[in-house]
Amino acid sequence: MTDAARITATISRLGHQGDGVADGPLFAPRTLPGEVVSGIAVGSRLTSIRIETPSEHRVQPPCRHYKSCGGCQLQHASDGFVAQWKTDVVRNALTAQGLETEFRPVHTSPSQSRRRATLAVRRTKKGAMAGFHGQASDVITEIPDCRLLDPALMAAIPVAESLALAGASRKTPLSVTVTASDAGLDMFVQNGKPLDGPLRIALAQLAEKHRIARLTWDDELVAMEQPPVQPFGPALVCPPPGAFLQATKDGEAALLAAVLEITRGAKRIVDLFAGCGTFALPLAQAAEVHAVEGERDMVAALDAGWRKAKGLKKVTTEARDLFRNPLLPEDLNPFGAAFDAAVIDPPRAGAEAQVAQLAKARTPVIAYVSCNPVSFARDAKTLAAAGYDLGWVQVVDQFRWSAHIEVVARFTLKD
Repeated sequence: MTDAARITATISRLGHQGDGVADGPLFAPRTLPGEVVSGIAVGSRLTSIRIETPSEHRVQPPCRHYKSCGGCQLQHASDGFVAQWKTDVVRNALTAQGLETEFRPVHTSPSQSRRRATLAVRRTKKGAMAGFHGQASDVITEIPDCRLLDPALMAAIPVAESLALAGASRKTPLSVTVTASDAGLDMFVQNGKPLDGPLRIALAQLAEKHRIARLTWDDELVAMEQPPVQPFGPALVCPPPGAFLQATKDGEAALLAAVLEITRGAKRIVDLFAGCGTFALPLAQAAEVHAVEGERDMVAALDAGWRKAKGLKKVTTEARDLFRNPLLPEDLNPFGAAFDAAVIDPPRAGAEAQVAQLAKARTPVIAYVSCNPVSFARDAKTLAAAGYDLGWVQVVDQFRWSAHIEVVARFTLKD
C-alpha cells in the first residue's frame, strides 16, 4: 500500500472503547483528541496509523508488549488524561439524563495489581504459549513483562502453558481464568480436551507439582490442595470456580470504603446482586444484611463464609433473578420493618426493574455500584424522578489502562 492511499484525520474525541474518533465517524485505536493522524481506512476503522501531530497528553507506554497486546487500550495516555476522560464519560452520561452532581477525585489502582485475569493459552509446535489476544485479533501475544498483572498471576503463565501441553488441542486455545488467593492460584480452565482418566491423572499431578490451590477443568473439579478463600471483612469465602471478583484488592477496598460511608448508621441493609459477599459480609460488622444474588452457588459460598466467621451480625441470603423477579416494595418493607439502606451492584445491563421497585419502596439510602456509566445514568434518572438526591459520584479505575469504568454513587431520599 502506497502513501497515496493514506488519509489524514484529526481526532476529535475518544469513544467508549477508548478508540480515537475522527469525522466519518472513523475510529483510530490508540490515538488521542487533538492529534493529527494518518492511516489507511478499512471500513470505519483506520489502520497502519502514524501520529503526525501528537497530543501533549501522549506518553511512552510503560509496557513493551503494548503495541501488539490487546490487554490494555490507554497506556499511550497520561494518567491525568485517563482520569479526566473517565470522569467525563460518567459526567456526560448523567448530563444526557439531565443530572448533575459532585465528582470525587478518581481512585486509580496501581500497576501490577490485577489479581484476576483470563489467559489465552495455545499449544505450538515447540511447546505452548500463554498471554492475551491482540487488539481485534485471534493472535496471542506473550506477556513476560506485563505491567498489569499481580506477580502471583505472572507466576501462573508457565503453569498455564503446562496445562495446555497436557490437555489442549492444537486447534482450540485454552481459556484459563486465574485468580490469586492467599492459598495460591485458583485456575479455571475452559475449552480443553474431554476429561478422561489419563488426563485427570496428568492434571492432578500438575496441580500437585505447581501447588495449585484449586484446578477446575470445564466445570469439573480436578484437584484442590486447599480452598482458595478470599477475605471479605472478617469472613473467608471460597468463591465458585470462575466466579466474579473485583479485579484488584485496591479497587475493591475503594468501592467498599465508599459503600460503608454511604450506609453508615443503617441497622438493616439489603445487598442486591450480592455476589459472594464483597459488600454484604463487611457490612455485617455493623448491620443486619439480607443478600440477594441470582447465582445459587455464589449464594451458598456467601452463606458458608458468614456461618464460619465470628463477630458478624445476622446475614440472610436469597437466590433470586433480580432481572425477571426484582424485590417488590413488600419484600423491601417486610412486616413494616423497612431496610434502612440498599446496596446494588448490577452487571453491565444495570438494574432497571429493581431500581424502579427500590424507588417505589422509598428505601432511604442507596449505594449504587456500577460498571457501565450509561446504564447507571439511566437508573439514576429513575431514582431522581422518584425524589432521590444524587449526592456524589466516585469513579474507581481498577481496570488501569483500559476503557472500563467503575462508579459508586450515593442516593438519598429527599424527604
